[in-house]
Amino acid sequence: MAVTDFFDRGWRAYPDRVAFISGEQTFTYTEIGELSCRVGNALLARGIEPETKGAVLAANDPLAWACVLGMWRAGMAWVPVNPAYPKEEIQRMLDTFDCEVLFCHEQFLPVVEQLRPELKQLKIVIALSGDAQALSAADAVLLESFTEGASSELPDYIPDADVVAGIMPTGGTTGAPKGAMNTHRSLTVSALHHMFAAPYSSDEPIVNLVAAPMTHAAGTLTLPVTARGGTIVVMHRPDPLELLDLLEKHRVTELYLPPTVIYRILEIPGIEQRDFSSLKYFTYGAAPMSTEKLRRAIDVFGPVMFQGYGQAEAPTAIAFLRPEEHFRNGEIADDARLSATGRPAPLVRVEILDENGTILPTGQTGEICVRGDLLMKGYYNAPDKTAETIVDGWLHTGDVGYLDHEGFLHITDRKKDMIISGGFNVYPSEVEQVIWTHPAVQDCAVIGTPHADWGEAVTAVVELNDAAQLTEEELVAFCRPKLGGIKTPKKIVFVDALPRSANGKVLKKDIREPFWRGHERKI
Repeated sequence: MAVTDFFDRGWRAYPDRVAFISGEQTFTYTEIGELSCRVGNALLARGIEPETKGAVLAANDPLAWACVLGMWRAGMAWVPVNPAYPKEEIQRMLDTFDCEVLFCHEQFLPVVEQLRPELKQLKIVIALSGDAQALSAADAVLLESFTEGASSELPDYIPDADVVAGIMPTGGTTGAPKGAMNTHRSLTVSALHHMFAAPYSSDEPIVNLVAAPMTHAAGTLTLPVTARGGTIVVMHRPDPLELLDLLEKHRVTELYLPPTVIYRILEIPGIEQRDFSSLKYFTYGAAPMSTEKLRRAIDVFGPVMFQGYGQAEAPTAIAFLRPEEHFRNGEIADDARLSATGRPAPLVRVEILDENGTILPTGQTGEICVRGDLLMKGYYNAPDKTAETIVDGWLHTGDVGYLDHEGFLHITDRKKDMIISGGFNVYPSEVEQVIWTHPAVQDCAVIGTPHADWGEAVTAVVELNDAAQLTEEELVAFCRPKLGGIKTPKKIVFVDALPRSANGKVLKKDIREPFWRGHERKI
């Protein structure tokens, strides 16, 4: 099965139905499907070989997504590149992952012009639009010209299930990103898991609002939507008020946002008066969520919160906490349930392993490990890293956690984020959950910082709500009764904004760096 089969199922069943809405523009399944076929056939006519790397440098756009579908039809490997990255990072991504083909929006042609001399392996640049001068300066060809004469029928080439369909940069929250090689098989399993976990009846409308970058999870999350003939409303840039307006206007049934964005939406004045009655699944993930703010989200948005857990190496679909699982006996569940990431999906096996690779019994904490067809093929050009990460068929996620007696998976923390202070292990997520409950706190990150006597001191870096005031002494006093002396932060730093990746993850490596400059951290 190829990844494009999900779109093609919707195309065959509903050729004239609206597949994408972007501003005032609409695109039917046939319009997007035929364009993607022309792109795929044009690439094949150029002699593109299977697993040739290609990227799309564009804001959220249905036509840009059609180019991703087209690359898949030609057997290419898509390298997601977020347009919000600085140009140096864009260059590094394209260079590290050997991109030969680049589709881009007109607005990024000047960036391509600057980078082109440094990207020796880049063979062709295809612009979705642009004037002759900009195209010439970037040595680019117009998409319309590139696909001229290409067939709008499905290409004869059908990728094998084990062909690499995407080289997904890892989150980069603990170091330089690696490229997880995901196949048509692993991305297919990911989409199927979402369809299992978030079902619809045959007569229910499906309207997905894409607000997060389609270069990350939001892009692949469109696959189960189109498989069922749903409509995708595309936002070009994040704007909380516009998001709320679009949600009401189009009667959106599902959307995905990282917790940090949900926190900001919850602070919008009058949020309780907005109409969320159409929502069925409000997916959150990519980072831990405050259980206190999760309760508030359920109060505001309704019984629709839906957590997904995955990573680039096992894309987006290791485990799910479904909307009804946020409740016990008709009431919002306690922290023990809300802090869970959900039950493992059906086509993967999830176990907790100790340092020797032994499976631990229920309730014991160790590293979360996964095996099955959801797993990546390996890291691109990094066999040593692959061998460290996939051992005896088990993907070592780097997350520490446990399975409870009801089969729910709990993530205690990232293995590399654990703080060792005075010989005691402190999991930052436990401290963060307490700090998040303070009404003045918007978000926080807890790290270990160098300490001459204890090795590491628990340190909280805190972002406050707008106009909120809080002192270090007040927050320490708030934490101590709940955490005790060892886990309570010894130092609190207030910042205007925590550093975040393009897909909303707090970058703890960036937070740690100035504290550890000149020191060696052994974890």
